[in-house]
Amino acid sequence: MPAVRARPLLAVAFALAAGWTALGLLVEAGGRQLGTATPPFVAGWRPEADLVWSVLAALALAAVVAAGPALLALRRGFPLAVFAAALGVALAVNAARIGTHGWSAIFDDSFEAKNEYLPGLPALSYGARFFLDRFAELVPSLPVNVAGHPPGLMLFLDATGLTTPGRLAALCIAAAAAVPPLAWWLARGVGGEERARMAAVLALLSPCLLLYGATSADAVYAALGTAAAALLVRPSLAARAAGTVVLAVGAFCSWALLAAGAFAVVVVWRREGLRAAAVLAVACAIPFLALNAVLAAAYGYDPIGALQATEDYYRRSLAEIRPWWYWSVGSPVAWAVTTGLPIAGAWLVAVRRADPVALGLAAIVVVASVLGFTKAETERIWLPWVPLACVAAASVLPPRHLRAALTALAVQALATQLLFETVW
Repeated sequence: MPAVRARPLLAVAFALAAGWTALGLLVEAGGRQLGTATPPFVAGWRPEADLVWSVLAALALAAVVAAGPALLALRRGFPLAVFAAALGVALAVNAARIGTHGWSAIFDDSFEAKNEYLPGLPALSYGARFFLDRFAELVPSLPVNVAGHPPGLMLFLDATGLTTPGRLAALCIAAAAAVPPLAWWLARGVGGEERARMAAVLALLSPCLLLYGATSADAVYAALGTAAAALLVRPSLAARAAGTVVLAVGAFCSWALLAAGAFAVVVVWRREGLRAAAVLAVACAIPFLALNAVLAAAYGYDPIGALQATEDYYRRSLAEIRPWWYWSVGSPVAWAVTTGLPIAGAWLVAVRRADPVALGLAAIVVVASVLGFTKAETERIWLPWVPLACVAAASVLPPRHLRAALTALAVQALATQLLFETVW
């Protein structure tokens, strides 16, 4: 699509985002609460910086911007190079406010730490069997993030001994660094090597992945969801079979990862037709249902009861003061802006071009927004969808514009980190 034809679409999208943000601030100023610090964003204005780490973060971001074109041309070891770059820049940016403690503060002494996963570990003191058997009944007494998800991650943390803030943070940081190489892998299944490399490099500097990935367990879900999607969109039956298993495991950690299966079904429908998509949808359901059936028979796990308990818990939380009329638009606005303006803009252009990846992502964004599955905090909760946006954006962003896009992403990420309390 010529740039001139894309401009009206991008202008409308920008106006909607700016207007909805202004509306949120006006509603809050009028005395009505919408449920976040700066609607539609969860972050609140609170400038803070560690001088040394702020400089290191700026240098790390500048290095990625400068090396972007060279990364695209790298002959060997691209996934490893991208992983190393993602790890370095994530560590630097997430220490920019309060130093290295920023890597694990969310699980340690942050005001949000009480709502995270580690405070839920005492529920496993009677063993995994009891935890699974009573999970639905335990949900009302569990921390928010534990209650909002199936028990998979909690069981994993307990089994592996990742039960301290530092260890859990290390898992999240490693998972966040793995997302750009996984975006490359996903893009290779739907396009060529050039598109795959572009997607990975964009994911490197996505503000959403940098600011909400390395410091939240949703990075683990993002890695699982991207891996599942990468397998499911491949034409190989073996890859798709493996993808259905990864999807089942991922959905046992986060209900939201079922969207990775829906995304893959849309992509396959657009590329291979309705029959292939229907077969994939059935294939995705089989391991998911089988896993939950086995856990129900062997351990007494009640997945339906767990989902209902989570739904009840959510409806009695901050969601009560977050009106659907505002967040049905505010949620996708916050996620798209935080994903990165160049990435979100390119994704919208790709939707207009009917790119299968872009359409698959649009489908799950629209469904989640209209049905109100998540009202606010989508900067973190929709993190698994950021790699999909990067893959879609890579289909329309020319390599000659890469450095400009990376510069914009780097500036947005660092400015947000230093000026706002992003919570995670």
